[in-house]
Amino acid sequence: MIGRCRVKVCGLTSVADALMVSAAGADALGLVFYPNSKRYVSIEQAAAICTAVPPFVATVGLFLDAEACWVEQVLAAVPLTLLQFHGSETPAYCAQFQRPYIKAVGMKGLTARGGFAAYADQYLDAQGFLVDSHAPGAAGGTGEIFDWTQVPQDYPKPIILAGGLTPDNLAEAIRLSRVYAVDVSSGVEARPGIKDAAKVWAFIKKANADSA
Repeated sequence: MIGRCRVKVCGLTSVADALMVSAAGADALGLVFYPNSKRYVSIEQAAAICTAVPPFVATVGLFLDAEACWVEQVLAAVPLTLLQFHGSETPAYCAQFQRPYIKAVGMKGLTARGGFAAYADQYLDAQGFLVDSHAPGAAGGTGEIFDWTQVPQDYPKPIILAGGLTPDNLAEAIRLSRVYAVDVSSGVEARPGIKDAAKVWAFIKKANADSA
């Protein structure tokens, strides 16, 4: 990881939280379009959030094994900067929307499937990869951590670290993983979908302090 570690805060459900997170210095906001998630947002909620977000803050739409028509419906109404595919989506599926995307990689049991590079190399047009604690293809958002020394150090595309990050463990996570960016959701919440301002500010301050 070179320079400042970027921060994505995921699971936003309100304009108020989006503005607070942006003011705290987040580089990206995550909007969950997976209906089974406690942090799911409707198209109307997402459109309102994206309209309110200030310049130079990216908006990321998270999908998990969604029907292509649902992704297209969201894209028609919500001005997302980036797509994030968090399930078992194939490279062809991810590429069909002709939008920049990142692919989540579940690190649990990945070695038995050939390792990180063998998986990631299939997604030639991905802009980066988000590594999380779940099994490959399974839903993330568990709030569990994994062995951060398993994060690949020499892969040529940006790596985003997720899974159980909090203001208290972030410094160690960045030190061990040396990633391009970190992604937090439950670790800065008052309750699912509602962010805790003090935790958000502490998390981003810690990321800026420990990534130089």
